[in-house]
This record gives sequence, structure tokens and C-alpha cells, in this order.
Amino acid sequence: VQLQASGGGLVQAGGSLRLSCAASGRTFGSYRMAWFRQAPGKEREFVSSITWSGRNTYYTDSVKGRFTISRDNANNTVYLQMTSLKFEDTAVYYCAADVRGDNSYAVWGQGTQVTVSS
Repeated sequence: VQLQASGGGLVQAGGSLRLSCAASGRTFGSYRMAWFRQAPGKEREFVSSITWSGRNTYYTDSVKGRFTISRDNANNTVYLQMTSLKFEDTAVYYCAADVRGDNSYAVWGQGTQVTVSS
């Protein structure tokens, strides 16, 4: 599977963005998918994940209530709707696929930049 993230940009604090991650391959619907982010000078961190069915979602505490992850298995795409954006959300956002089924996220997209101006 290959992943292509898009939707990043420059937004004012309090604004919204929706990230998309398009996947190739017929088995997309089998994988847990996740979003991670990496801010300048910081380590990459987990943001959110969604199970293959979309039934279960998980979020890091700092984005709970503001971000929503979803997926469309028919179109091989996972989304991250981000609202009430804060300056500290500024980062490169990556989507990843848990192709091994062990929560290791072996496949990564190229990243999309999100910049929130204060």
C-alpha cells in the first residue's frame, strides 16, 4: 500500500482544516490507520487512529474534542477533520497504515504541513 497525504495549509488559530490520506491497494479496508505529527524540534507523536471498520477511534488528549478521524473504505481514504486549531497544532502531519496488524505502522505517507498562526 502507498499513502498520499494532502489538505495541509496555513490557517488562523481557531480555524479548521481537513486532511486527507489516499491509499493505493485493494486491502486498505483491512488496516488500522493513524495520523501522527511532528513539530519543529520535537519527536513525532501519535494524533489519532481508527480501526479498519471505523467503529473505534482513538485520540491523543491534546486533540480530543477538536479533531475527528474518519475513513471511507470504498474510496481508500482516511480523513482528519481539525477544528479549533491552536498554534501548538503546527506540525507536519503524516498518515500511516498498520499493515502488519501489530500497531507498528510500517507504511507512511509523505506528510503535509499544517501551520496555525496565532
